[in-house]
Amino acid sequence: MKQFKYTLLFLIINFGGLAIGNWLMNNGPRAEWYLSLEKAPWTPPGFVFGIAWTTIMICFSIYLGKLFLENDIQKNRLIFAFQFLLNVSWNYIFFNKHWVVFGLIVLVVLTSLLFVYFFKLSKPVKNYKYLLLPYMIWLCIATSLNLYVLIHN
Repeated sequence: MKQFKYTLLFLIINFGGLAIGNWLMNNGPRAEWYLSLEKAPWTPPGFVFGIAWTTIMICFSIYLGKLFLENDIQKNRLIFAFQFLLNVSWNYIFFNKHWVVFGLIVLVVLTSLLFVYFFKLSKPVKNYKYLLLPYMIWLCIATSLNLYVLIHN
């Protein structure tokens, strides 16, 4: 029951973060700036982003629910807060401010944090760490897309 409460809390926080990020990106993918960019040939169609982020946040919330049930310590709280800040701010940095280089840096740091979760913080949750894989894979794809935009525009 306690894990369910943690998971529910993280679902609310994580989906709230997605909503904030969406709000911060202004028109984002529909803005003239983004539409005029040369994008990577492997850029997924728009609907894939919603499916991906929904899956990612459900898996990540279940993982965090278990992690915080087993190991609710200050270090985990700080890492989560930093991850949340990076995740939410990328939309603003990339889509609103058009700071492509800074956006790439944010993605690299965010991806690194997910690898820290996977390899360093997941001992108490054992196989739950595999719930991080969708997020890790998606961040690698996002980083490649951001890098492509940087190089080709």
